[in-house]
Amino acid sequence: MSDVRIIKRYQNRKLYDTHQSCYVTLEEIAQIIRDGNEIQVIDNKSKNDITYITQIQLLFDQEKKSTKLGNVDLLKRVIRSNEGTFTGYISSLEHTALGIEPLKEEPVTKTTAFGSPLHSTETNTSTSFQNSTLN
Repeated sequence: MSDVRIIKRYQNRKLYDTHQSCYVTLEEIAQIIRDGNEIQVIDNKSKNDITYITQIQLLFDQEKKSTKLGNVDLLKRVIRSNEGTFTGYISSLEHTALGIEPLKEEPVTKTTAFGSPLHSTETNTSTSFQNSTLN
């Protein structure tokens, strides 16, 4: 496996793979991840790490393309879970079923689609590379 591949998102919403020196689509990013590569998506203007939200968008697009009907009951369980998020729900399942301890929560600054900061706490599953001066 190679180093973390940096993807920059520009104001025009285009995604630029600095490893291949070209623009990429969400589907191409999905393939990069499927190939076993680690990515980090950085908003070029604010320098915020937007990897998580980009991957959620990728999953959303995959769901829209799916020909199978989604599981509404599963979504209700996620919404009704303690955190009401996929991350929280899956972490809870891992802890219950596999005995995997939840990761330590660290304060993370999220941004809205318009680049405004949102302050919250999120489980940080990133590498130490993401904790560098990019945030």
